[in-house]
Amino acid sequence: MTATNATAWLDKVCWNQDGLVPAIAQEFTSGRALTLAWMNREALQLTLSEGRAVYWSRSRGKIWRKGEQSGHVQEVREIRLDCDGDTILLLVDQRGGIACHTGRESCFYLQKTAGGWEEAEPVIKDPAGFYDDPENF
Repeated sequence: MTATNATAWLDKVCWNQDGLVPAIAQEFTSGRALTLAWMNREALQLTLSEGRAVYWSRSRGKIWRKGEQSGHVQEVREIRLDCDGDTILLLVDQRGGIACHTGRESCFYLQKTAGGWEEAEPVIKDPAGFYDDPENF
């Protein structure tokens, strides 16, 4: 297989003007949405080859392997592309039960109520216990 054929699948992705695509991580067993992050071509290639979620950190400007500091690795079961080619869906086994840098199971823990946005899920573990700097995970 030529290098061109080996990476042709990446050309099906509609990368935005910054060369990124949003990637939703969903728990394989429960179907629960865990997080949304961004991938560039390298991150998507690494995700496939390593079998774990690898993202592009926009704030740090570099490749970020989910769980590299916290140990909360997302082991990838399936990679899917939506019908428009502009969103990746990762079906994952979330190790440690925590996907969010706030120490929660999911990044989608805020719920809209009449009073505004309210925390609908508890912190499972204080993020200070697994990040050098929780504000810059």
